[in-house]
Amino acid sequence: MFFRRRKYSPITPKGTPEVKKELWKKCEECEKLIYEGRLKENWKLCPSCGYHFRLTAKEWISLLCEQGSFQERDENIVSVDPLHFAGPKTYRKKLEEDRKRTGLKEAYNYGVAHIGTYPAVIGILDSSFIMGSMGSVVGEKFVRSCETAIAEELPFLSICGGGGGARMHEGMFSLMQMVKTSQVVGKLRTAKTPYLSILTDPTMGGIAASFAFLGDIVLAEPRARIGFAGPRVIEQTIKQKLPPGFQRSEFLFDHGMIDEVVPRDQLKAKICKILSLFSSP
Repeated sequence: MFFRRRKYSPITPKGTPEVKKELWKKCEECEKLIYEGRLKENWKLCPSCGYHFRLTAKEWISLLCEQGSFQERDENIVSVDPLHFAGPKTYRKKLEEDRKRTGLKEAYNYGVAHIGTYPAVIGILDSSFIMGSMGSVVGEKFVRSCETAIAEELPFLSICGGGGGARMHEGMFSLMQMVKTSQVVGKLRTAKTPYLSILTDPTMGGIAASFAFLGDIVLAEPRARIGFAGPRVIEQTIKQKLPPGFQRSEFLFDHGMIDEVVPRDQLKAKICKILSLFSSP
């Protein structure tokens, strides 16, 4: 008995499978592709080289604060357009776009929360909102966060992620915030209120030149860019080549500008240890 052999047509895919780019992120340090879900689970640390991606204000709250303990203050203060700034894109348009994109009303947000078992006032400058630049509202909210810490006798924790410096859209009003924020840090010291400053990538311009470096204890994340003017501007000004690692947190630590470089996955434990030194038994 004979059977006829069937002819099977080769299986071919209907088309090239679609790879969604938004699900993957390229590491800026080792250039490896990382699955977005895995990156978020690891607090945005590259699993290959440990590169620290930037965190948003909400992500910082999730990382440091006990769940549900953060109570935001003065969340409805928003920027206006005092100079009626014109150009390819008006200031009002820029503010509207960044509010929709980030879900924030301003670059600086603060509130009272528990970090471990320790209550504290925590302020976060988010670089995703107009590059974390400092305008009138950022300066005012920073002052109010310090005054809250003094009034409620709580330590103050500031997370600085501002690469935009003073906000050019507000001109002199923005530059005045450098003096304003520096003065309120003096009030913290007079009141003997502990001020812990965390520098993240980037901390540049007027942010670095005012309140960011004035903490009683200054910590920084690894490889964070920290400084005033950018390296290209400095090289063009002094006509010299800058040393390797210039304006990185490790370079600043080696030269006595900051107290310690702390990886993100160790940061909460380090903050709790510091806060324990200032808490009553």
